[in-house]
Amino acid sequence: MHDLRWIRENPEEFKRGLDRRGLASHAVEVLELDRAWRGAETDAQEAQAEANTISRAIGAAKTRGEDAGALLRDAADVKSREERHRGEASFRRERLDNLLKGLPNLPAHDVPDGADETANVEIRRIGEPPRFNFAPKAHEVIGQTLGLMDFATAAKLSGARFVVLKGALARLERALGQFMLDLHSREFGYTEVSPPLLVRRDAAYGTGQLPKFENDLFQTNVLLDEQSTKNLESRVPPLYLIPTAEVPLTNLVAGEILDEAQLPLRFTAWTPCFRSEAGAAGKDTRGMIRQHQFEK
Repeated sequence: MHDLRWIRENPEEFKRGLDRRGLASHAVEVLELDRAWRGAETDAQEAQAEANTISRAIGAAKTRGEDAGALLRDAADVKSREERHRGEASFRRERLDNLLKGLPNLPAHDVPDGADETANVEIRRIGEPPRFNFAPKAHEVIGQTLGLMDFATAAKLSGARFVVLKGALARLERALGQFMLDLHSREFGYTEVSPPLLVRRDAAYGTGQLPKFENDLFQTNVLLDEQSTKNLESRVPPLYLIPTAEVPLTNLVAGEILDEAQLPLRFTAWTPCFRSEAGAAGKDTRGMIRQHQFEK
């Protein structure tokens, strides 16, 4: 999430960065919400200070045997005002945090501007795309013709956007995974990790999956009988199936302070990944593209 202090100190740079991403209005909203939140917090603190002063006056009046009725009424009014300001501050801060969680990073200075992928700049090209003297077949046609991909059986088992790999293709996928892990762990100093495939909500927030991509994540629902639910509901939080191993790998050190001597930390993993692909449609859903489950 964005650093709120940095935004206050660099409002124009923050605005320019979001403007380059077509989100200038959100920058204005963030700054306005921040001002409103801090104003409500200040009002609440001033009301609390006033309440403390009145409380001391009430104590002194009672010690002297004087009628403190008016002071008690003032105290009730001030307390009500403080609670109203606290509620306003809490409401503003929640809106501010939710807005910041959904904003993307600011673009680097050397990233070219553009409305969509058509404005991407090609930096370099290695080799040339192959040219064929025949019409090449789609990967799913080749796989099904060779009996190595089975979409019909996968649909029977799990529905659309799944595939059963068989024979040489299943073995090739496994071999590629092992090759990647061995290469990175033996030659490049990465630590191989076999992480959990289910993570808590905080882990998904920590890597930017939430809140923006919540509809693309699979969330577990623990179904228990009524008595078990009463006993376990406080101990079984909803979990998310990972959309990429980056989520658990990044969170291996979440919330920790690391000794600089430990850095850099290099982790690698080969895991099943799960995505609902809620926004996907059209030609990009053919074959093994945009599957609900895949290895990565």
